[in-house]
Amino acid sequence: MVDYLDRLARDALDTISNGYYEVPYDVAFNDIISLKDSLIHARGNPIIAEIKPASPSIGEIRKNIDSTRLAEVMIRGGASGLSVLTEPKHFNGSIGYLSEIRRLSSHPILMKDFILAEEQVKAASNLGASAILLIYSLFERDYSNIELYEMIKLAHGKGLEVLLETHSVEEFKAGIQTEADLIGINNRDLRSLKTDIRLTESILSQVKKEDKFVVSESGIKSADDIRSLRDCGADAFLVGSSIMESHDPELKVRELVNA
Repeated sequence: MVDYLDRLARDALDTISNGYYEVPYDVAFNDIISLKDSLIHARGNPIIAEIKPASPSIGEIRKNIDSTRLAEVMIRGGASGLSVLTEPKHFNGSIGYLSEIRRLSSHPILMKDFILAEEQVKAASNLGASAILLIYSLFERDYSNIELYEMIKLAHGKGLEVLLETHSVEEFKAGIQTEADLIGINNRDLRSLKTDIRLTESILSQVKKEDKFVVSESGIKSADDIRSLRDCGADAFLVGSSIMESHDPELKVRELVNA
């Protein structure tokens, strides 16, 4: 059986070594808004709307995207934050998308990628991201030369918040003991790419989240999904494919915000 997480991690390391993340610091971003604060103070359900042109599980989702237009309609729909895929090989993402969106908006942006190296954290800071995603299992598998707690410290030193993604009870228990600003529960198993939206409920029914702000990720398609996840204790929701697949992303975001 193919372990997609290993493939994704190996390709991420290749992308890093090829210099993709070596971006200059050329603009002073003095108006960066906290992603966590934006989620906490959301009017309606706190939605992180994701700009994701493709995925390993679906393939191409949307062709020839206009990242700034997508960002604008997602914000009009009520998104509390934007997640921008910067991984180029499997998600057709681009660091250019993040740069373009930041230049036009002060809305909080999560840089979504397989972050394993210091240069990726520097790139996030240089491009004006508000936060980065770290995946617990990648550090557990030693794909990074930097320990997880050090990577979180490095991000905080650059003024970035951290969304730490987990996928099991054990990972969630460990995650809430870290200094991560937000704890994610990914309903998709990155080893097999299978999704089970009930995973969030399963984990939260077994482990107290303490004072951590929990983001449910992946497989969220409808207002009913949002209500169900909210009722089981999720605080915010990261939604990509169902918004990107919609003919009207603004309306789709609004439906989820108002669920």
